Amino acid sequence: MPQTMTGRERTILAIAVLASFVAFLDGTVVNVALPAISDELGGGLTTQQWVVDAYLITLGALILVAGSVADAYGRAFVMRIGLIGFGITSVAIALAPTAEFLIISRALQGAAGAFLVPSSLALITSTFRGAAQGRAIGIWTAMTTTAMIAGPILGGLFVDFLSWRLVFLINVVPIAITLWLLSRAGVKDSRRADAAIDWLSAALCTLGLGLMVFALIEQPRLGWTSPAIWVPLVVGAGLFATFLVRQRFARHPILPLDLFRVRNFWTGNVATTFIYGALALNGFVVVVYLQQGAGLPATLAGLASLPVTILLILLSSRAGALAGKWGPRLFMTVGPITMGAGALLLLTVSQAFDYWWQVLPSMILMGLGLALTVAPLTSAILGAIETERSGIASAVNNAVARVAGLVTIAMLATIVGGQLDLEGFHRAAVVTAAMMVAGGLVSWAGIRNPKAPADEGQESRNAA
Repeated sequence: MPQTMTGRERTILAIAVLASFVAFLDGTVVNVALPAISDELGGGLTTQQWVVDAYLITLGALILVAGSVADAYGRAFVMRIGLIGFGITSVAIALAPTAEFLIISRALQGAAGAFLVPSSLALITSTFRGAAQGRAIGIWTAMTTTAMIAGPILGGLFVDFLSWRLVFLINVVPIAITLWLLSRAGVKDSRRADAAIDWLSAALCTLGLGLMVFALIEQPRLGWTSPAIWVPLVVGAGLFATFLVRQRFARHPILPLDLFRVRNFWTGNVATTFIYGALALNGFVVVVYLQQGAGLPATLAGLASLPVTILLILLSSRAGALAGKWGPRLFMTVGPITMGAGALLLLTVSQAFDYWWQVLPSMILMGLGLALTVAPLTSAILGAIETERSGIASAVNNAVARVAGLVTIAMLATIVGGQLDLEGFHRAAVVTAAMMVAGGLVSWAGIRNPKAPADEGQESRNAA
């Protein structure tokens, strides 16, 4: 019989769920609103790319340093700062008079969001122990996953019947509730005396990524020979290389490179790069094309990928359990290749658009493949690292996934050939499929299933 949670434990779990829900919800509502944003503020595809990537740049870079900040200043304090920052920037985005103002606000929102998910999980792991911790994380996962369903639907309804600006105010109420609960929970901040924050590394990572992404997004408009392209690209690459070198020698690195000596960890992160880069590309292209190319209203475009989320919720835990029994390698191979096949089905989309025959089969295969992939991928990566370092291992994998999506969206104009028409949509589908298959092949070649206890015992007896 599972032990009943105390009132304080329920409150802390509610705080963790709501804080993470805010970040997840924002990530899922934005794509639906992109066409409406560019229609009002201008900039076309470039504006749409920057609305997504400005958020991902700061989120991906600063999520690595979030653990150090929480150690130095306390988890509850950091969560309050993240929530307040997220709320203020959400209001700023809703009031944005220009595309440039909105993009800057999105970058600041990403910086605030970087501190929400890690601090939420840290609250759970510091409050719950043993089986209760596993149960709490399971509830957290289930509840935050609902953001994947609610986001596109709410975003579509707001865009169609109210305004895209109100999409960014959806999270203001849960932020206010979370801050109120946090004040009542009596969470005591614990700070490590030896905690250190490597702000220089964070700055090098953020500036390096930002300059390279700027070059990739603006290149189709200005060309590779323009100094406005190749100078930021070279400088950005240099700054990011300096960041990596610094991680090798820094006393408190935000990206411990020694983690990548572990086979399943580095292989899993290479697979993550391909898979999550492809997911970001597919998520962006499908919801935008269904509005701008197929002429669907935002609500229906948001509902189009609902089968993916439903299948993920229904099958992911089962796939995780089977991967725990048989090992993650097969699932990490079959899952991405299945998603690749689903992406290729989007080639059936034509000018005579029909969701049920041209898009739904793709969404079903994508959902099946994603359900086979997510839990085994996570367990393979985190299971390869000792438990006391699982926090930083999770942060690194999360950052890799965000940066993969960041780079893919930055290269969108090159991938689709300048504009997201039917031909560009088909080109994106082929690239998505190729990246998914690459992720599956990397997993098959590099991932090793952990030895079962019986196997380890047999080896010990043979060695004796």
